Amino acid sequence: MIFNRNLYLQKLISADGNGMIKIITGIRRCGKSFLLFNIFRNYLLSHGVQEDHIIGLALDDVRNIGLLTPEKLLDYIDNHIINDDKKTYIILDEVQLVDNFVGVLLSLTHMQNVEAYVSGSNSKFLSKDVVTEFRGRGWEIRVRPLSFAEYLEGVGGEKRDAIEEYYTYGGLPAVAMMSSKESKQSYLKDLYRTIYLKDIIERNRLQNEEGLEEIFRVLASSMGTTVNPTKIANTFKSVSNLKISSHTISKYIEHLKDAFMVSEAERYDIKGRKYIGADSKYYFEDPGIRNAILGFRQVEFSHMMENVLYNELCARGYSVDVGLVEVWEKNEQGKMEHKILEVDYVINRGSQRIYIQSAYMMPDQVKSAQEQRPLTKISDSFRKVIISGDNYGKFYNDEGILRIGVFEFLLNVNCLDE
Repeated sequence: MIFNRNLYLQKLISADGNGMIKIITGIRRCGKSFLLFNIFRNYLLSHGVQEDHIIGLALDDVRNIGLLTPEKLLDYIDNHIINDDKKTYIILDEVQLVDNFVGVLLSLTHMQNVEAYVSGSNSKFLSKDVVTEFRGRGWEIRVRPLSFAEYLEGVGGEKRDAIEEYYTYGGLPAVAMMSSKESKQSYLKDLYRTIYLKDIIERNRLQNEEGLEEIFRVLASSMGTTVNPTKIANTFKSVSNLKISSHTISKYIEHLKDAFMVSEAERYDIKGRKYIGADSKYYFEDPGIRNAILGFRQVEFSHMMENVLYNELCARGYSVDVGLVEVWEKNEQGKMEHKILEVDYVINRGSQRIYIQSAYMMPDQVKSAQEQRPLTKISDSFRKVIISGDNYGKFYNDEGILRIGVFEFLLNVNCLDE
């Protein structure tokens, strides 16, 4: 089973010739190495690049252990470059294993007719490191787990069955290729504990593993609702009898974000046009990992759909916030009452802004009115959208709100632009 990662292949292709080190980041096991050594390499060969003009090294291979010093690695590269007028493509995986790997990569920027593509593990090779260490000479390409479109193209079958599997087990390529539920669950639980959790603890030299795990569980359980470090600290104290300060919790959450495990959607006052409060929503990079953290005991498809839509919007290049709309309405007693309504996603890309509600089911007019109510209270002219799991089409309703089915949205990257 081969998954087409065309979105990321196109990003690799478009970065060719920009004069920078192409740095591929993303969570472990999301397919970075396969993208570089198989998909991208095959693309180069099929477009006229000769095999001796591609230098590919997996630096975690014991056969390459002698290349883990800057001098040895650069000597190897120098000795394998063909001195002609054609480009040489250098592909290095797990480059963080090389001593002073930043210096090695910066040395490659001084070489003529060389394009360098590198990747590394999350424990030492994160997005913020790229920004800090390479000072404008590194070009980050963020790779994510399989989108639902990529997943469905690879596994095939009926869409409804596929999306329920995707909501439950996520989009890590290795998981998608497994046939049994037991093997998927076992792999994801093991990956969480032996790779992701261990990476974060080792990188940040954390002493409180129990506290970190508890924060993971709280964020996983509260997905789709707003939380803040103070609320989490109070929950620990009252429920788990753990005393962890809100400051420490904030730092731990930042570690999870740095490791690409979770992303934060801040609250945005739509009418006031400002960010407000400390509460945020947190979404997981991969739904399967989120479910594994909770032992697959809280797999509510409504919340999983919300997480999947968030990830898809981020992958399409949108910034995503949680929208708040303040309204004054009469209550049952006829008195004016102040209320705050929530819009699931306020998305921005360039000059484009769209307001989106996620609704797993809208079986009747009451539910439809409930979902579109926050959107009707927004007075500006930006597009307003409801994505629903029980709608298979795309149309505008009488209120001018665009209704899109979840499959139409996930399988058509241009559906919001058409």
